[in-house]
Amino acid sequence: MEMWIFFSNFLLLVVMVLLSVAFFTLLERKILGYVQIRKGPNKVGLMGIFQPFSDAIKLFSKEQVKLVNSNYLVYYFMPVMNLIVAMISWMLMTYFETLVYMNMGFMFMVCILGVGVYMIMVAGWSSNSNYAMLGSMRAIVQTISYEVSMVMLMLSSIMLLMSFNLLEYFFYQKFVWFMLIMLPVGFMMMGSMLAEVNRTPFDFAEGESELVSGFNIEYGSGGFALIFLSEYSMIMFMSMIFSVMFLGAYFSLSLMLCILVGLCVVFIWVRGILPRYRYDKLMYLTWKVYLPLSLFYLIFFLGFVIMI
Repeated sequence: MEMWIFFSNFLLLVVMVLLSVAFFTLLERKILGYVQIRKGPNKVGLMGIFQPFSDAIKLFSKEQVKLVNSNYLVYYFMPVMNLIVAMISWMLMTYFETLVYMNMGFMFMVCILGVGVYMIMVAGWSSNSNYAMLGSMRAIVQTISYEVSMVMLMLSSIMLLMSFNLLEYFFYQKFVWFMLIMLPVGFMMMGSMLAEVNRTPFDFAEGESELVSGFNIEYGSGGFALIFLSEYSMIMFMSMIFSVMFLGAYFSLSLMLCILVGLCVVFIWVRGILPRYRYDKLMYLTWKVYLPLSLFYLIFFLGFVIMI
C-alpha cells in the first residue's frame, strides 16, 4: 500500500510540475513584457491565460525534421531522457504527509545534476552540427565548473546539519533561516544556480549571436518542447532546493511553495535586467572567486560545528 501511495504521489507531482512549467512560461512572458513596457501575451483567453496550451499545440503539431547525417536514435531520444532526468529529480520534494523521504537525498541530488550534463552533451554531438557541438561543449564546461562550487556551497549548510536528509532542514530552521546566518553562501548559491540551469546572464549554451541558438539548433517540434520543459522544470527544482536549504519554510508546505514562486520570479527578473556575461569572466568567477570562497566557508562551518 505504501509503495502504491508513493508512486501515485510521484505521478501526481510530475503532472503538477508539467502544468506549473506551462504557466511558469506565461508568468515569464508577462513579467518580461512589463519589464520592457509592453503587455505580453494577452489574446488567447482572458489576459492570455490559455497561451501556454496554444504554444504546446503549435509545437507538438509541427513536423519532426529527420536529419540525414545525425545519429538519429540518440538524437531523437535525448530530449526525452533530459525530461525524465528533470522529473526524477523531483523525487526529492520534501513531504510531511506521506512520510516518504530519502536518507541520502543530498547525494541523490548531486548524482542527478551530474547525469543531466550528459544529455546536453549527447544532444549536441548527435546532431552532427558544428554549432550544436560547440554549444554542447560550452554547456558541459560551464555546468561541470559550477557544479563543483555549488556542491561545496551546499556542503557548508550540510555541515550545520551533519545529515544528508533534506527533511532535516525544516527542523533546523525552525527559529532562524540559514540564509540569515550564511548570507554570502546564499548569494553565491543563487549565482551558481543561474549558471547551472543555463539562465541569463549565464546562458552560453544557447548564444543566438554566435552559435545560432546552440546545442538545440537542430531540434524543432516536440524535441524542442521537451528540452524547454526540462529546462524550466530544473529552474523550479533549483528554486525548491534553495527554499529548503536556505529559506526553510517551517512546517508549512504552502509557505515553501510561495517562496518557490518568489525565487522563480527572481530568475525571470534577472533575465529581464541583466545582459549576457562574457565567457572568460564566467570561468574566472567560478574558479577564482566562488571555489576559494566556498572552500573557505566549508572549512569555517566545519570548524564551527567541531567547536560546538
